[in-house]
Amino acid sequence: MTLSSTFSKDLLVFLAHLKVNNNRDWFNEHKNEFTKLQMAAKQNFNRLFEALKVHDDVDQVKIFRIHRDVRFSKNKLPYKSHFSGSFQRRKPELRGSYYLHIQPDNNSFIAVGFWDPSKEDLLRIRKEFEMDDADIRAIIGNKKLRNVWGELTGDELKTAPKGFDKVHKAIDLIRKKQFVFTKTYTDAEILSSNFLENVNASFIAIRPYFDYMSDVLNTNSNGESLI
Repeated sequence: MTLSSTFSKDLLVFLAHLKVNNNRDWFNEHKNEFTKLQMAAKQNFNRLFEALKVHDDVDQVKIFRIHRDVRFSKNKLPYKSHFSGSFQRRKPELRGSYYLHIQPDNNSFIAVGFWDPSKEDLLRIRKEFEMDDADIRAIIGNKKLRNVWGELTGDELKTAPKGFDKVHKAIDLIRKKQFVFTKTYTDAEILSSNFLENVNASFIAIRPYFDYMSDVLNTNSNGESLI
């Protein structure tokens, strides 16, 4: 399946209009337009899914609904002003996931990594960094990976988590609660014919990080397999 297809400028225009007309009456009046744009966008997500399956074992593409879940949010606006989806690697052997976010006004981005690790996974990652941070630093410091993705990001604690030394040499990594890389795109880049190719190449570049984290999360502190 070709990756030369582009996202529609009409999709960016629709999302920009939705941002300033975020109400059910406006959306219902333009629902047919959105349905057509959504179908075209989903085709691109599926193209990317097929491309990912060539070099990784991904078993699911999840395209998120345009409707917001407002039940537990102070923000009661009913719709998102972006279009997004994720691509899941096969668990439990493979860890990490890919994310694509389309939003006008140069707010589009891709992201990879671990957004919400379980309590058990987070402790295992921190323990690995506590024992030896050489491998992870070599991976995230690799020039090829940094040229594509930049620095490892994510929410972190202000101090050391319970049970860890606050002056440990890897405390900058141990404090993290998320382990994420992001890459931003302009509207012009989103609309270019090589956008999906660029996204796919960026996803390929993150594999050393995913391979390392998968190995950590599927073994205990003695290196014995947990699966």
